Amino acid sequence: MPELWVCNLGLVDYDEALRLQERIRDARQADEVPDVLLLLEHPPVYTKGRRTGPGDLPMGEAWYEAQGIQIRDVDRGGRVTYHGPGQLVGYPIMRIDDVLAFVRTMERALIAALADEGIEATVREGLTGVWVGQRKIGSIGIHVSRGVTTHGFAVNVSNDLRPFEWVVPCGIEGVAMTSVQQETGREGGMRCFRKRVAHRFAEAYGRRQRLVSAHRLASLESVAA
Repeated sequence: MPELWVCNLGLVDYDEALRLQERIRDARQADEVPDVLLLLEHPPVYTKGRRTGPGDLPMGEAWYEAQGIQIRDVDRGGRVTYHGPGQLVGYPIMRIDDVLAFVRTMERALIAALADEGIEATVREGLTGVWVGQRKIGSIGIHVSRGVTTHGFAVNVSNDLRPFEWVVPCGIEGVAMTSVQQETGREGGMRCFRKRVAHRFAEAYGRRQRLVSAHRLASLESVAA
């Protein structure tokens, strides 16, 4: 069974995480590393996917930055989303040959991890991501370069949901967001949920999970900063 290297990074600046993804992507394209899943959190940041429209940040970028939220343009699919502390972000850097199957498998993995928390999540016809009833709990947006993915998913665990109300998240007007904490009434839980996601993700893709330290990734010549 192929390996999936899983690396838990904690709180990481968005730009730093993007650079790390790109270095690992280059190594994966060269078959110098197996598939990798980075699990982390970000300081407050809005990321603007390729389909972001001018009305998706209605307050104007200066207003958001005054609230202490960075804004970054990214090459993933989708539109605007928010990342912040307490939200689990996953960046799978994997070789794939079917984008739709890759995304659908990711949705199933997240649904299984949420079920382990006692949350009944589903997909919705015509929309990407994971939902609890009419409320969105998980977002997905990827980019593929020479057959290898970057970017990935974000699941609200215990993060502040208000910044979603200040934009048009994922381009869906009036969408309500929810979180693991909001659905279960249990505070915290990031460490446990992160383990569930790693397990379910590896299981869904038929990979054997191997925990790898950030130091191990940085020690590889092909991904060294």
